[in-house]
Amino acid sequence: MGENKDYLTHAEELGSIHISEEVLASIAAGAAVEVEGISGLMNLAAKKSGARGVRLTMDEDKAVVDIYVMIRYGYAIPEVAGKIQDAVTGALESMAGFAVKSVNVHVGGVAFS
Repeated sequence: MGENKDYLTHAEELGSIHISEEVLASIAAGAAVEVEGISGLMNLAAKKSGARGVRLTMDEDKAVVDIYVMIRYGYAIPEVAGKIQDAVTGALESMAGFAVKSVNVHVGGVAFS
């Protein structure tokens, strides 16, 4: 299919759908940055996925997402992290049709601006 890209396959009744891991990581990143209280995603030095701040792997037929974020000062971290988990899970399941096993939120810092 593509050069040096990993594709995930979703079998359907009429055939298979192949979605790049980069696309799934971008969907997850887009959903996360929409959550109130997020300052941004963190840069990952050795990233496999194309989206900044997101690592996506598959465990059996379910997605495991690790997302690295900065939280704005004044927001409750557990509350924001829970909203991120809900947003990412909902986006991946509705847009790509992949079941999500877990969304691990890694808070790397607090932004004061």
